[in-house]
Amino acid sequence: MKFNDFFVGQTFKTKSIKITNENIKRFAAEFDPQYMHLDEDKAMRGRFNGIIASGIQTLAVSFKLWVETGIYGDDVIAGTAFNNIRFIKPVYPEDELHTIVEVTELREKRSETGIVTVLLTTFNDKEEKVFEGELSALVNK
Repeated sequence: MKFNDFFVGQTFKTKSIKITNENIKRFAAEFDPQYMHLDEDKAMRGRFNGIIASGIQTLAVSFKLWVETGIYGDDVIAGTAFNNIRFIKPVYPEDELHTIVEVTELREKRSETGIVTVLLTTFNDKEEKVFEGELSALVNK
């Protein structure tokens, strides 16, 4: 979609994706090697009673789900900001996540581009909010 096709308040729902123990550990081993993501025994004794996904993984999955809708298509030029990121609830193995995307702001930049800001709100399969963050992108008009 082009910048001029978006409107404030517009919402989109992504498909769902299942988060597995294996992909939690694989992601954490490379990008967030902390015990609560890697060591099942130690994680069971911790605050979350088991392995949880990295918040960075939850953010990345939320972004992936949004991009895979194809809404921006080839009209997106680049991301410009990711703000007000909140990791609200832990994501556990076998949770299925989906994201609701709401257009919250439109700012014209030049005659041929504008900034589209969306609020990504990610839920698990129990409809519990697990993540929220604002994403801005430069988009062709």
